[in-house]
Amino acid sequence: MSDFGHCEGDVCRRKHCKGIIRMRKADGCSCHISPPCSACTAPRHFCDKCEWDEADDEVINDFIVNVDKATGNYRSWEPRPLDPSKIDYRISSHTHSSQICEGVYPEGTTKDEIQAKVRGTFGGRFERFGGGHFKYIAYTD
Repeated sequence: MSDFGHCEGDVCRRKHCKGIIRMRKADGCSCHISPPCSACTAPRHFCDKCEWDEADDEVINDFIVNVDKATGNYRSWEPRPLDPSKIDYRISSHTHSSQICEGVYPEGTTKDEIQAKVRGTFGGRFERFGGGHFKYIAYTD
């Protein structure tokens, strides 16, 4: 996980910013009709010190990228958080014929269940497995 702040009260830390993450009020809440409403689930976190706004974040190739809408420049990028309630992982290069699948899994998941999702064309091996985290080298060529 990244060191950037995401929740209300966290220190921002984007480009060494020491601002505190805040949350805007939901504008036009209709939770009384059908909760949760889109106003309450929309991205509302922001840092007024460095001008980061969660609404400007996009997911691009397993990274959360914050884009300045005016210039199109990336303000920050970080790996997307992994979801430990399911088998979730990121892929990175290893060698010309293998890749690294590194991720998380819920309690009770077996190696076979994970291997069924991450196995390379020519197999692979676990480098680490336990405590809800794994690292698997998948042989691709």
